[in-house]
Amino acid sequence: MKAIATFSNFVGKTFAIWVILFAALGYVFPDTFKQIAPWIVTLLAIIMFGMGLTISVDDFREVVKRPFDVGIGVLSQFLIMPLLAVALTKIIPMSPEVAAGVILVGCCPGGTSSNVMTYLSKGDVALSVACTSVTTLAAPVVTPFLVWLFASQYLPVDAAAMFVSIVKVVLVPLALGFALQKLAPGIVRNAVPALPLVSVIGIVLIVAAVVGASKGAIAQSGLLIFVIVVLHNGLGYMLGFFAAKAFGLSLAKRKAIAIEVGMQNSGLGAALANTYFSPVAAVPSAIFSVWHNISGALLANFFSGRTEEVSVGSPKNAS
Repeated sequence: MKAIATFSNFVGKTFAIWVILFAALGYVFPDTFKQIAPWIVTLLAIIMFGMGLTISVDDFREVVKRPFDVGIGVLSQFLIMPLLAVALTKIIPMSPEVAAGVILVGCCPGGTSSNVMTYLSKGDVALSVACTSVTTLAAPVVTPFLVWLFASQYLPVDAAAMFVSIVKVVLVPLALGFALQKLAPGIVRNAVPALPLVSVIGIVLIVAAVVGASKGAIAQSGLLIFVIVVLHNGLGYMLGFFAAKAFGLSLAKRKAIAIEVGMQNSGLGAALANTYFSPVAAVPSAIFSVWHNISGALLANFFSGRTEEVSVGSPKNAS
């Protein structure tokens, strides 16, 4: 088990490399990896189950202890990224499928890899974890509503069906993982060191499947989508940081909210886009999954040098 934990830790730390590798493999061997596409929802459910195994009551105590800080993070997440997505679709010409996909990933909750990046940046990890937890729990209601509000001009949006899907692939696995913590704490403690490996495998397979199923669209407009994703992600970091600064939050909290806002649960975006729109609409989420882990690591490295105020904490597993 120690060897598995060591390997899992290594894979978690080199997550971005594995995502890039499997994205490339999905492009080179599309017929092989597009066969995984029907399993995207199942893979995401497994990832969320893993998150449920690590989530704790203390994460939600932070919400009660610091409702203002968490509220700023959650509102920034669900306002900045969707509005940025809409603005980008208006400014940059793109197909309706790509536009819907960009808006969808912008309406998703924060990704748990933001917790790791916040830790590396010497930011407020407890705040990051609390924001991720709240946005994830709010996603079944907020994400379908925002997608319906902003993306229905491009493609038909079945918000009710999307709500049911998010409950099934996010809330139910989270609840089962959390319940297992209470029912079999010893088993869960032994399994937790391997969770980064499970999360990485799930995400890289989702990315490879989306890339494989959308090779033609990527060949035609992949560079454009990449530029859109880089702008979306980078502006999200910047506006998240300045939103936190505008409300007088400390440097450690500004770091946490900047990273939280800029990094999305792109696995959820890919699953929903593939299910309700098209494989092409899932491409922005797949590219986001690759890019935000690279940009997040670079930003964390930059932030770590700004240490006027340091918050101590420890990260959750990457996903």
